Amino acid sequence: MTPSFPPATSAFADGKLLLFVISARNQSVQCSISRDALERHFWLPAGASDALTLKAFAHGRLRITVVAERRTLKSAGAPIALTAAEFAR
Repeated sequence: MTPSFPPATSAFADGKLLLFVISARNQSVQCSISRDALERHFWLPAGASDALTLKAFAHGRLRITVVAERRTLKSAGAPIALTAAEFAR
């Protein structure tokens, strides 16, 4: 699986989710990571700007995509929503 980060990576849903797309099994899978997960596990300061949120995402991209890729194995192409609990291990 190859992660893909189109311009949609900068899309925020209600300021609480960062949206991104990964490519899995020859299809695009819509994914999101909660702002809470970025704050708890990727050193994003509370109340940070969108630019800092994207920077935190970029720094944690490898770990985030590995978790998203694992989830796609169980979800059969359904959208993936990553939360802080998935990074607590």
